Amino acid sequence: MQSNYFQELTQHLQQQGSGTPQLILDLKTYQRNLEVVQSKLPMQLKPRLVVKSLANMQLLKLASEKLNSQRFMVFHLPHISEIIQTFQQADILLGKPMPIHAVERFYQATTSNQQPYIQWLIDDVERLKQYLQLAQSLNICLNVNIEIDVGLHRGGVQNSQQFIALMELIQHNATHLKLTGLMGYDAHIAKLPKILKSPDKSYQQSQQIYQQYKTILQQQFPDLWHEGLCFNGGGSPTFMQHCQHSICNDLAFGSMLLKPGDFDLENLSALNCALWIATPVLKVLCYSQLPGLELLNHLPHKYKAVFVYGGYWQANYIYPEKSKLHSLYGRSSNQEMLLLPKSCEIERDEYVFLRPTQSEAVIPQFAQLYAYTQGKFEAWDNFRE
Repeated sequence: MQSNYFQELTQHLQQQGSGTPQLILDLKTYQRNLEVVQSKLPMQLKPRLVVKSLANMQLLKLASEKLNSQRFMVFHLPHISEIIQTFQQADILLGKPMPIHAVERFYQATTSNQQPYIQWLIDDVERLKQYLQLAQSLNICLNVNIEIDVGLHRGGVQNSQQFIALMELIQHNATHLKLTGLMGYDAHIAKLPKILKSPDKSYQQSQQIYQQYKTILQQQFPDLWHEGLCFNGGGSPTFMQHCQHSICNDLAFGSMLLKPGDFDLENLSALNCALWIATPVLKVLCYSQLPGLELLNHLPHKYKAVFVYGGYWQANYIYPEKSKLHSLYGRSSNQEMLLLPKSCEIERDEYVFLRPTQSEAVIPQFAQLYAYTQGKFEAWDNFRE
């Protein structure tokens, strides 16, 4: 981003802002990212929006409309109610296995006229037995999607024996359990050091593992196999690889639409950051002063010290340029000190800007997201929990 962009943002925030830290969405960039994603998605891959990474209803509505999808991946149970109140045709896939007591409380709080389509994620036989017992006690049929380990090694089915045991349990309890598909998350592909394994080879191996489980399901359990099964995979880091070739039919992503810093990956270079934190300057000092080391005050100083409103976010300071944290002073979530070159002209009540490293960590820290376009801000409420 160019300096004049943040200078303009500062001017508009001084006129319209709250005077407190604000989470800013560059709406045009977000819409442009959606257009890029839409152009890359092949017909056979259905997009599934990751709610934790886009935990704001307006963000989700825009993405849902542009990508023509009401498929969502949910990682936090309270988000389910947010989704089903807005999207009448919502298809919800849990992104992690939920403790049985949380699932039980969910159904206790669900009224009889609510029938959301939910695929509960199951990672082993013991959890499936818990879910079966709950389904029997409530006299309902639960949709279950099986988590398979395709190389990430974060749990889930790890061999054919475990997989077959799960399939048999589902098959023998068809009144209360229905198989809706498989989920294989492959985040390790982009994170493994290339010296260990190339991303292409790692991706091929994960796809081979996924195919092995699909084959077992189709050949050994034809009663459970049907065309509507959801074979979910991917994530933002492997989005482009799945678009080129994938044995999945359901592709989850979210963070890359906002492009926080952790997603500065070569295969996502067509997307741009759309999310910023803007926070006001509270104090400007000629130089930094360290408690107990006042003797250092007499030395030449290259930097001035700026204290901002808040701090310690999971984000990096990016404007003014050459901003940096003091290596000795320490971090603060109340008034964080930032070092700026002495040549940098900045005054109290002006703004510094940060780029979040992850949207899912930062969005819940702000009550609202301020959509910025054509010099105006519109406040969008983030999810309450």
